[in-house]
Amino acid sequence: MDLFEHQAKELFAEYGVPVPTGKVAHTPQEARTHAEELFAAGSKKVVVKAQVKTGGRGKAGGVKLADNADEAQALAEQILGMDIKGHTVHKVLVEEGSAIAQEFYFSFLLDRANRTFLSICTVEGGVEIEDVPHDKLALTEISPLTGVDKARAREIAEAGRLPAAALDGATEIIERLWAVFTDEDATLVEVNPLILTASGEVKALDGKVSLDDNASFRQEHDKLEDKASADPLEAAAKEKDLNYVKLEGSVGIIGNGAGLVMSTLDVVAYAGEEFGGQKPANFLDIGGGASAEVMANGLEIVLSDGAVKSVFVNVFGGITACDAVANGIVSAYKLLSDRGEAVDRPLVVRLDGNNAELGRKILTDAALPGVEQVETMDDAAKRAAELAAAGA
Repeated sequence: MDLFEHQAKELFAEYGVPVPTGKVAHTPQEARTHAEELFAAGSKKVVVKAQVKTGGRGKAGGVKLADNADEAQALAEQILGMDIKGHTVHKVLVEEGSAIAQEFYFSFLLDRANRTFLSICTVEGGVEIEDVPHDKLALTEISPLTGVDKARAREIAEAGRLPAAALDGATEIIERLWAVFTDEDATLVEVNPLILTASGEVKALDGKVSLDDNASFRQEHDKLEDKASADPLEAAAKEKDLNYVKLEGSVGIIGNGAGLVMSTLDVVAYAGEEFGGQKPANFLDIGGGASAEVMANGLEIVLSDGAVKSVFVNVFGGITACDAVANGIVSAYKLLSDRGEAVDRPLVVRLDGNNAELGRKILTDAALPGVEQVETMDDAAKRAAELAAAGA
């Protein structure tokens, strides 16, 4: 789960990381009220910042300085509703302006390729990290056994060539950001820019945090979810404990195992080129235990997407045998019918692996309306794309 900037900085503040004072506004009038409070508290300028989960806000015109409350209100009116890289701005952060003397970059992240934690620190802050020459970056592996104490934090700051005036403040912040990273089960904690102010303070001027959903069982991160902008189908699938991602296509996909489902997406997209560019409508991994209820819930979610014109169920029997999957499909049809949600679009089923022949027989004997069995993955993908095109 990615956090908005204001959420990341609220989290930072809980761990004692210095951040500028600011409040979130959902309307231009709220922005004006927050700006008036900041000016009354002594701010010379305020910043109105679009809150979207993507980079490049400044270049897109989503970050603006205001000299007074009227200007802050006008800027909020401009920014709210903007589209930034496909993300609509629904709220802005109105924040005190900072007198920036120098900008740096810092992050902790999970280095999956090398199976370790990594810190990145550089004196070249305030720009896209991808644009910084590699020799300007201090990449430091962090042991999960020893972590980051004050001494290690100072080593990281010095390796990033931060100036002497910023070393003490940066060291303290780096140590506290490590606590954020580990305590909150994050996969990324980034500050860009980390700033040295004209008065000698070091602050996190921006913040980006990604939290590991796999650790949600031991965290209390529900309050951080952006439920308002979540896709309704993805939200409904999450409530049913389904691994579902909405895509922009017409062929619904159900499979067991993330690798198989990813391959299915590619095969369907390739096959769909022959039929007017039909594409996968979703990613849905029902996992190893394809029970009747799981299959019914999966079909319900996939068929709730009005763009879906056909469904491709692609299963390779392993721990869960194909006969169990077939029985799950048969039972799912009954469960959906009992719910008043009978399957009304064609279903292409490919079963392979453990007990595949028995699974196919079960489906043949059941004679479910709209169900077609195809032996190979490629042929099944082709047929699903053909049916989607016919139903378009």
